[in-house]
Amino acid sequence: MLGYSAVAITDHGDASNLDFIIPRIVKLAAFLNTAQPVKVVPGIELTHVPPGSIGTLVREARELGASLVVIHGETIVEPVAPGTNRAGIEAGADILAHPGLIDDETARLAAAAGTLLELSARSGHSLTNGHVARIALNSGAMLVLNSDAHSSGDMMTEEFAGCVLSGAGLPATAFRVVMSNARRLLEKIGYPIALPAGSSDL
Repeated sequence: MLGYSAVAITDHGDASNLDFIIPRIVKLAAFLNTAQPVKVVPGIELTHVPPGSIGTLVREARELGASLVVIHGETIVEPVAPGTNRAGIEAGADILAHPGLIDDETARLAAAAGTLLELSARSGHSLTNGHVARIALNSGAMLVLNSDAHSSGDMMTEEFAGCVLSGAGLPATAFRVVMSNARRLLEKIGYPIALPAGSSDL
């Protein structure tokens, strides 16, 4: 067992399929949350959406029941439209995933808005983790560590999570910080996690 207390399901979505994806994830999460101790958070990752449409789709996603809204950020390994990072933050997304070569000004906007910047364990997206970590530390933006799992084999152990953070140039204490950020986000969106004293949580 990996010791998870919560897992978010955030399938890729855009204007063509939000009304199909989100209600089904919401239904699945409600079922699983009565059947197991690991909380399942229903969400969506808005992916390859024109920046001018992101605000509308964030609102629609929340209206459809997405508790967590993630924006597929400007990763360097995919052709994401410039301005996506900023538009996602301004729209009130919870997490900006793999934000690539995010600049200081945009990171400061994330800090002010409370949008978490992702450090990714996924191949390719993780290439800019060191840059994202440095920019976040300079701007005061909060970081969150994400497996970006597309299959069960992508789920992280605590040991591997520590390696990803070390690879981003962060100290060992960063694990506790990013897990604390994740727990605060879960509490904010209505999925509080009660931890035993002295425990850590992935």
